[in-house]
Amino acid sequence: MKFLLMTLIAHQPDPVTGEKVDTATRLQEVVDSAVVAEQLGYDGFAVGERHEHPFLSSAPPVVLSAIAARTTALQLWTAVTTLSLLDPVRAFEDYSTLDNLSGGRLQLIIGKGNGTAQAELFSVTPSDQWDRNREGYELFRKLWESDDVTWEGRFRPRLDHAVALPRPLQPRIRIWHGSATSRDSVDLAARYGDPLFSANVTGPVEPYAELIRHYRERWIDYGHDPADALVGAGTAGFYVTPNSQDAVDTWRPIHAARVDFARRTGLPVVFDTVEDFVERSSALVGSPEQVIDKVARYHEKFGHQVIHLGADRVGMSDKQHRESLELFQAEVAPELRATIPSRPLTTLQYT
Repeated sequence: MKFLLMTLIAHQPDPVTGEKVDTATRLQEVVDSAVVAEQLGYDGFAVGERHEHPFLSSAPPVVLSAIAARTTALQLWTAVTTLSLLDPVRAFEDYSTLDNLSGGRLQLIIGKGNGTAQAELFSVTPSDQWDRNREGYELFRKLWESDDVTWEGRFRPRLDHAVALPRPLQPRIRIWHGSATSRDSVDLAARYGDPLFSANVTGPVEPYAELIRHYRERWIDYGHDPADALVGAGTAGFYVTPNSQDAVDTWRPIHAARVDFARRTGLPVVFDTVEDFVERSSALVGSPEQVIDKVARYHEKFGHQVIHLGADRVGMSDKQHRESLELFQAEVAPELRATIPSRPLTTLQYT
C-alpha cells in the first residue's frame, strides 16, 4: 500500500488555540510538511484545489512546484484538479512544466469540483459542470499524448494542429478520477481504463464501497482486465498515538470545531460525537493496532492500493503532529505495505 499526505490548505483559526497564521506562513507550512513527508518515507504529497473561503489552494501547480524544488523522490499529487473550471490547454502547460521540473513525479486526480462560489468565479453552472469536466479531461489527455492536436468541443475555441509546450517528461501520465458520489466520474474512469480515487471522507463506508463496486463493474463492461483496475481512497481524519484514548481526546476539539462549522454553514452533520466519528467514519484516529485493523477492513470493501492521510497539524502541537507521522511510518505503514501489495506510482517506471 502507498501513503500520501494531503491538504486542501484550509486557512482558519486553530480549533484549540484560536490562533490564525497569515497567508504566507500557512503556505510555507504546507511546503515544510511535504519536506517532512519525504524525510519520513511517505510516498506522496497531495494538494487540493479550491477557489473559495476558507481555502488557499487555488493554485496547486505553484504550490507543488515549490515542493518539487525542496524534495527529490516524493510523488506530487493534485487532489483534485478541477478541470471543469480550467482551460485544459492552460492546465496542460502548467502541469507539463511541473512534470519536467519534478523529474516526472506528477500524479493527477481530476474531478468536477464542488461549491457554488468557485463555480460562480468561472461562470460554471451545475448543469454544465460535469460536461466541462469530461470535455476538459479528454482534451487534456490528447494534449499530453500528442504534439499535434486537432480538436473541437463546446466550451473553448477549436484547435487545429496545436502544439502545446513544454512537452511532458512522462510520455503517459496516470490520471485518477476523483469521486465522492458521481457515477459519471466513475464511468469516465472505467471507460478510459483510468484509476479511481474515492473521496471517502464525509460518510460511512457503504456508499463509497458501492461506488467502487460500480467502477469495477463498468471496468469489465468496457473490456478491461479486472486485475488492472486501480483504486485509491481518502480518510476523514488522521492521528496515531500509542494509546488510543489519547488520540481520541486530542481529536475531540477538532471534531467539535468541524461539527460547529458544518452547522453554521448549513452542511450535514453525519457523526455527532467524536466516538461515532472514530468508529464509523474512515478516520484513522487511534493506536497503531486500531489503524491497521481499520485500513484492513476498508481494504476488504474497496480493494484500494493508495490512501491519503491529513497533512495538517490543525488542533495539534508540532510535537504531537510529528510524533503521529513518525509512529505511522514506524508501526503502521510497514505492516500495511507487507500485507496489501501495490503497483508503482510513477509511469516512468513502466514506459
